[in-house]
Amino acid sequence: MKNYNFKHFKLNDSKLIISVCLLAILFFSSNSLLAQDGLAKNKITVKYEQVALDSILKDLETKIPYRFFYDVQQLDTNRLYFNFLAENIDDALGKILNESNLHYSILNKNIFITKGSTVATHLPQYGIQSTSNALIVNKEEDRKFSGKEIHVSARDNKTVVIGSNQADKNINDFAISGFVRDAKTDEPVGAASLFISNSPIGTVADQYGFFKLMLPRGVHTLNIQSIGMEDRQIPIRIIGEGRINISMDTRIIALKGVVVTAEKMNTIRNTQLGVQKLNIKTIKQVPVVFGEADVLRVLLTTPGVKSVGEASTGLNVRGGSADQNLILFNETHVFNPAHFFGMFSAFNPEIVKDVEIFKASIPAKYGGRLSSVINISTKEGNKKKYEGSAGIGLLTTRFNLEGPIVKDKSSFIIGGRTTYANWLLKKLPSEYKNSKAGFYDVNLVLTQEVNKKNTLYITGYMSNDQFNLNSDTVYAYNNYNASLKWRHSFHNKLYSLTSVGFDKYQYQIYSKKIPVNAYKMSFDISQFHFKSNFNYLASNKHNLDYGFNGTLYYINPGSYQPYNNESQIIPKVMQREQALEMALYLSDTYKISRKLSADLGLRYSLYSFLGPSTVNNYREGALIIEENLIGTTQYSKGKNIQTYQGPEFRIGLRQLINPTLSLKAGYNSLKQNIHMLTNTTAMAPTDIWKLSDAHIKPQSGDQLSLGLFKSLKSNTIEISLEGYYKRIKNYLDFRSGAKLVLNNHIETDVLPTNGKAYGVEFQLKKLTGKLNGWISYSYSRILLKADDFDKGEIINNGAYYPANYDKPHDATIVSNYKVSHRFSVSVNATYSTGRPITLPIGKYYYNNSFRTLYGNRNEHRIPDYFRMDLSMNIDGNHKLNQKTHNSWTIGVYNLTGRKNPFSVYYVSENGVINGYKLSIFGSAIPYINFNIRF
Repeated sequence: MKNYNFKHFKLNDSKLIISVCLLAILFFSSNSLLAQDGLAKNKITVKYEQVALDSILKDLETKIPYRFFYDVQQLDTNRLYFNFLAENIDDALGKILNESNLHYSILNKNIFITKGSTVATHLPQYGIQSTSNALIVNKEEDRKFSGKEIHVSARDNKTVVIGSNQADKNINDFAISGFVRDAKTDEPVGAASLFISNSPIGTVADQYGFFKLMLPRGVHTLNIQSIGMEDRQIPIRIIGEGRINISMDTRIIALKGVVVTAEKMNTIRNTQLGVQKLNIKTIKQVPVVFGEADVLRVLLTTPGVKSVGEASTGLNVRGGSADQNLILFNETHVFNPAHFFGMFSAFNPEIVKDVEIFKASIPAKYGGRLSSVINISTKEGNKKKYEGSAGIGLLTTRFNLEGPIVKDKSSFIIGGRTTYANWLLKKLPSEYKNSKAGFYDVNLVLTQEVNKKNTLYITGYMSNDQFNLNSDTVYAYNNYNASLKWRHSFHNKLYSLTSVGFDKYQYQIYSKKIPVNAYKMSFDISQFHFKSNFNYLASNKHNLDYGFNGTLYYINPGSYQPYNNESQIIPKVMQREQALEMALYLSDTYKISRKLSADLGLRYSLYSFLGPSTVNNYREGALIIEENLIGTTQYSKGKNIQTYQGPEFRIGLRQLINPTLSLKAGYNSLKQNIHMLTNTTAMAPTDIWKLSDAHIKPQSGDQLSLGLFKSLKSNTIEISLEGYYKRIKNYLDFRSGAKLVLNNHIETDVLPTNGKAYGVEFQLKKLTGKLNGWISYSYSRILLKADDFDKGEIINNGAYYPANYDKPHDATIVSNYKVSHRFSVSVNATYSTGRPITLPIGKYYYNNSFRTLYGNRNEHRIPDYFRMDLSMNIDGNHKLNQKTHNSWTIGVYNLTGRKNPFSVYYVSENGVINGYKLSIFGSAIPYINFNIRF
């Protein structure tokens, strides 16, 4: 072997190469350390107000003996605010770049600023991998892990070694799990997307920020993305099973993108159709009446979600009625999600984190409703420090306070709202000027991390509404909800979520002005529920979800009683109803190939209507009408009166055509054992819920969906096109002249119908940039048929007729423009077809008077609906070291002042029938809200 002489050293080839590498590492490392040390010695005192980042860097070059190298096109164009007083330049750079996806590194007298990754200023100690996941690994910077949890901070980009060298060498795939959390508050980052570069392996964190992955042994780059958070790339080396907890920074300087999915590619990659997710930042940007951010009203801007009109929070999803939506608030069930005549939703925006709606691919763990699942999640509370927010508007005041109970272990969040709207009611015409209305709601969420494997969550919610309309008759209704959830991690592949809860809704109507006629009428529904869900990551191809649900219903259908001892009214109390509903389910997310995935689910439900109860008996084979009632049968407490059971199927398929285009198909079948009886088109406080019994069968339905999803311009624009066809059985409509309140034989006044719903939905979303938002359009129909004479009355001669919430065309534009870092403008416009209505088409003379002759049911329509709204969001300064951060929201609801009719009605006046249109908001309504965070 050839030898070299170098001064007094004598080296062979291999030793020379090693020596040169070591000298190079020492050279670069020492220069880097010297540069860092030089930076530490440089102090700056400077103030920047509305200065672009490019200008800041150029100015810093004149103040320190260093040169900056960067690509101007990668810099944010926003104007920044910084005030440094004898600040260490190293710390100053950290603060400036912390609020962007920019990184810096130092070599000699040069500072390199790059986007997304950091320029390496030293050589790796053991080389460069030549695999498909090429990655430079510095062994000295490895974060070791062998059996314990490892925490990766928001600024930590060092290589993480997961596992132990003692792991079985014959095993190639290992289960990796952990939590994604906000670095500032330690709250979970729900729906964060995690995926491996140059690989089909990926997952989405659940609402608690928990994720599971099966990764092969070796070196990978783990990417983490989430709404409003800085993207992360973490080098990892897998040598065994382990857990990694990841912290993410909030994206502050970056423009507030209006994003309705968890991550840019989730819509393309997952197997679900008809799913929309909105975070609270998006919700607060959309203008709504009176400026109060409204969770449910923003859902109306998405395709396939409609309502019968203004002042209504009842949602009609893909042809479903308002009672066919399962509304979950931290796993509790909310029966009436409205405040103040339906003008506000029941959910305080200050504590809401996000809302997710399933319109088609409803997971197997959810059941009991036909149309949709609306899952509203709250924040958990800051585990690191106390903070809060509040808002003051024209009609409402809201607040929330959150913070740690035990730092980094437990937290609380409490929020409340109230109204002072009587001043507005006094502005109404004289016949309503003595009206009064008010509401309040209170929320409490407690989180306790018992240990690394067990976490407890407690949720409490209470709301109260009370109003009267220029009379002594008072309407009052309440929601009460409480739940306890226990989250347990068995190991990296298996975890469970178990919850128990209580939900109650009640209303009262009372009048006491005339003592002898004073009365109170009431109704309530309550339920106890138990849920136990298990999630098991069997392999990279199979992720199993299975569990059990149980719900015990109690309904008091109504009572009419004296208000006091002087009242002479005759009391009437309806018999109580109760039922037990149980379900078992299993689903598997199966990755068939790199491009083809499937969601396969089976749910089996069992429903029992229970005693004590008195059941009406009718002549065998005869119509169920009052004239055919022949007697009753008594059932004792707990006796099974009627059972309904059967399977429900959930199937979803996704074919990835290319990385930016996917085709999806899905099929769902569902059952609903509870019905809402109402004689209004919108949800009202006096709506009555009815359980399926010996005469009223459960509703059932199935839906077939097909969708095409495309991503454009580097995933900044998403386009979706979905079509669906739905069949509905045993949906309750009502006979002409039906009596719904205090009816001991309600089955004689309801009419089971069959229906069909079909439609096409289109949405285009621009996810980033100063101008962002979405455009949605849907064409949909919901048609009912009552053609079975054996079941009673035939409507419209047995032909299909539109439901009273059938609105074929619906289009919405939501746009947000970020004028500057402190000022943004939001505009939305919406158009829809007028809803159906039954109108008089003539008159006839009967029994010495003229009577109105009505046409076919829902044969006509009220005029079409159009509305445009405007809002401006004005933030205060963005200084970091201040006690409060303030902002203003100013806007106009119904900017054009259009008198959109809510309904059309006819009144006989002096022998003449006159028609009138009722508009809820017939003029432009300005509003202003002051918001404060502390």
